[in-house]
Amino acid sequence: MTITDDAGRGPDAALGAEPIGSGAPGRTASSPRARRHRLTPGRVAGQVVLYGVLALLALVYIYPFLVQVATSFKSEQEAALDPVSLLPQTFTVAAYERLFLHSDFPLWFANSAIVTICVTLGRVFFVSLAGYALARLRFRGRAVVFAMVVAVMAVPTVVLLIPKFLVLKQIGIYDSYAGMILPLLVDAAGVFIMKNFFESIPVAVEEQARIDGAGTFRVFWSIVLPMARPALITIVILSFQGSWNELSHFIIATQSPGLTTLTKGVASLASGQLSQGTQYPLKLAAAAIMTIPVAVLFFVFQRRIVNTSEGAVKG
Repeated sequence: MTITDDAGRGPDAALGAEPIGSGAPGRTASSPRARRHRLTPGRVAGQVVLYGVLALLALVYIYPFLVQVATSFKSEQEAALDPVSLLPQTFTVAAYERLFLHSDFPLWFANSAIVTICVTLGRVFFVSLAGYALARLRFRGRAVVFAMVVAVMAVPTVVLLIPKFLVLKQIGIYDSYAGMILPLLVDAAGVFIMKNFFESIPVAVEEQARIDGAGTFRVFWSIVLPMARPALITIVILSFQGSWNELSHFIIATQSPGLTTLTKGVASLASGQLSQGTQYPLKLAAAAIMTIPVAVLFFVFQRRIVNTSEGAVKG
């Protein structure tokens, strides 16, 4: 005889126990969640091999950078005798002292910082405007303009060096900050990225603002541009890295020593024009300092890219 409570439930239910074979998730060892977390020896071995290969590849890519940093703290003799060791026998900062106190390195750094900041801010603004115009505005020849933008992306940069030089000389901005900055303010790849991102935003988002009386630029600036934060951060990273590491354009745009950037200065160091002998610590110290701003920018904005993308997906 089975004893039941007032609700007609059996003894197991009255005691709060789950019936056997009820299939409640997470209750038995044979549930899908338990099977998912169960690691077999073969699976463990596969993961160990995978992480080992990834660690080896990471070491292959990181090792030259570690050699660069370590060599910058070596003496001239030690760097020439053992250039690939990671532990300097005689730790010295003579290379950094010479760069900052007895060379034009601070001037090079300042020129690169000025040009890079101006180019990054200007390029983000102008490629956003161009991308929004190609994505939302209806005008005659829009398809032709976009086709020309895509065609520019296929042209090698070296082909445009002589035309750039002639144009800079003709309009009178050769050997000036304007000649260094203005040709880099717009990038075809950035316009392409922003156009595609703006097209992914629903048009209905902008309709309410237009009903309230907002104009085209107001809709772009207040409604659409804040939603394009992932694409903007991507443009910031690409613009900063591209202008900071630019060399060919600065070679044909300037000739005055006072307008030398880091890329031109470090290239002259690497070619031996400003020093005698190998000068490995001096050259690698300059290269190490040059990589710091780009690395910091990437690691800072990488987190913003991940967080913003997750928020967009969740929304």
